[in-house]
Amino acid sequence: MSTGSRQRSEILHAALAKVAPGTPLREGLDRIVRAKMGALLILGDFPTVLNICSGGFLLDSAFSPQRLSELAKMDGAIILGSDATRIARANVHLVPDPTTQTSETGTRHRTAERVARSIAVPVVSVSEEMGVIAVYIGEHKHVLQEIGRLLEQANQALQTLERYKARLDDVSGALSALEVGDVVTLRDVAAVIQRSEMVRRISDEIDMMIVELGVDARLLRLQLDELYSGTEDDLELVVRDYAPDTDPATLDRIVHELQDLGDDDLLNTRRVAHLLVPLLPDVDLDHPVQPRGYRLLSRIPRMSEALAHNVVDRFGSLAKVLRCTTADLTGVPGVDEDRARVIKDALGRLAETSILEQYG
Repeated sequence: MSTGSRQRSEILHAALAKVAPGTPLREGLDRIVRAKMGALLILGDFPTVLNICSGGFLLDSAFSPQRLSELAKMDGAIILGSDATRIARANVHLVPDPTTQTSETGTRHRTAERVARSIAVPVVSVSEEMGVIAVYIGEHKHVLQEIGRLLEQANQALQTLERYKARLDDVSGALSALEVGDVVTLRDVAAVIQRSEMVRRISDEIDMMIVELGVDARLLRLQLDELYSGTEDDLELVVRDYAPDTDPATLDRIVHELQDLGDDDLLNTRRVAHLLVPLLPDVDLDHPVQPRGYRLLSRIPRMSEALAHNVVDRFGSLAKVLRCTTADLTGVPGVDEDRARVIKDALGRLAETSILEQYG
């Protein structure tokens, strides 16, 4: 996902939260639908919005669902404050750039799409004939779905996420065992990165559904948090272990390029592996690689990120960390003799557990 796409997604996320069930704005929109009326709303009274406004009248009054439905009886657009707690203007005629492309046919929806494409603000339209509520953000249009259908889709997506998470746990466990044996290849690392990104994308889709469901999604939120917890941190640790260097700019580049990959490219193991070795024209998936050790060290209780960095900086690779003695560890800044014994014992247990889980 590009930077611009991420920004639009965040704006859409915030807009959906405002129109979710249980919010005053959604109650007002539902009143408009039940009355079989149409409406055009802009969530934000910024100068860029006012520049394309003509006519209407200034209200600057507190928002209420009843006021919104009454104002919708007029043909013009309604301008709300960005937090949807204030009605700024009503019965406004919007004059967006007429050359802005639009795929809509109805006058209200054409205006909504042109405004959204021209200005970085959410625009909400309510279809008078169909009773459909749509949110426009940039070039993106999101139609609000019926609650029961959306709940069904979210539950199906959670089941898919659970299967993908189980597969991620399998390849992640296999990688841990290979790391302990010092026999990791680019293919093994790419498999974990692929699955992690797949899980993240499904989680993002579910998260958007949960936001749209509002108060009807409390249980779904708990299930998502339980399934996705720690996955993003694990991906960052894998990237830090196998990236060409640990410079923050390099790590950010790899993560962002991974998110920018299309679905087909994400399924291409060679394409994913190329993110870790961008300077090589041809990627050998069976090329052996060595982890630095961040991922395994993070599983040691009370091991801070700074201390893990000191250990990696001292030894350079996980293989050397596993072979080091307690005396070697005491040479690491922040590690005394007692702490060295704890780290050494924990590493031994983690190595044994990883092998037993994979081959036992």
